[in-house]
Amino acid sequence: MPEKEDKIIVGIDLGGTGIKIGITDESYEILAQTSIPTNAQRPFEQIVADMGNTALKLLEENGYSVGNCLGVGIGSPGTIDSKNGIVLYSNNIRWEHVPLADELKKYLPLPVYVNNDANCAALGEVARGAARGCANAAFVTLGTGVGGGIVINGSIFEGGHPGGVELGHILNGSEGRKCTCGREDCLEAYASATALIHDAKEMAKQHPESVLWALCEQDLEQMNAKMPFDAAETGDACGKLLVENYIRHLADGITDIANIFRPDIIVLGGGICAQGEKLTEPLNQYLQKNCFGASIAYVPEVVIAENGNDAGIIGAASLVQI
Repeated sequence: MPEKEDKIIVGIDLGGTGIKIGITDESYEILAQTSIPTNAQRPFEQIVADMGNTALKLLEENGYSVGNCLGVGIGSPGTIDSKNGIVLYSNNIRWEHVPLADELKKYLPLPVYVNNDANCAALGEVARGAARGCANAAFVTLGTGVGGGIVINGSIFEGGHPGGVELGHILNGSEGRKCTCGREDCLEAYASATALIHDAKEMAKQHPESVLWALCEQDLEQMNAKMPFDAAETGDACGKLLVENYIRHLADGITDIANIFRPDIIVLGGGICAQGEKLTEPLNQYLQKNCFGASIAYVPEVVIAENGNDAGIIGAASLVQI
């Protein structure tokens, strides 16, 4: 295959179980992608070697060389020293003080940028997603935990030091729920998919007459975060209460984020966002009523992320500012 002359970017989404590697153009449109297992139990050198060699193979298969590349962006879970490209700590892959950027340069001698995966997702929605055209955006992801990222004037805001902008760990609720971080009553303990599933299981135990039992086929281990919404749609009282409580906690957290940062837009990601307007409509109504200065100040709209399964690659690639 003759070598192409187009300028491209390599975006890498590093996860606990898999690594997605993609090639994008300068508009962050994905041109080609592949994936490999992380096998996180291995030494980091082996994982990065796989990452680099797979990226080189993907380039070659699509008619590109390292010379076409403007740079490499990597989104990684954990606490990241983005200035030096170091993964300070990541529970997902059991890494501590891994010099990811320098190690990858052994295979891809290019500028390498590393940041937290949620930060990347936030930037990706601004670059090519639901927040396109917005200079200031907040991104909140609702999954196993609650993560997020803030973009200010088109750049990721991290605070003065690594470990900033942990949106899932603002105070929310007063039930004394233990959070995975060790503190009580974090937003994550109430608004994550994990929290909703836990609440649904407890509700089903207390109310065997609920539709929740039928939806999970009388097996609580099959309960997922969609079932409370499905139960609520049938008019089931337990489902409606679960959804109302969940949205109220999430709305409180999002209102705090709006009050602190006053972004142009707030983007939600994660599996729960498949609920679409059933989620965003009550959230937007709550913000209009409760956001500070709502009658005279700007109130950001809450929308659903658009990048979906490609968020990691697009977000990582958008670290390479053009």
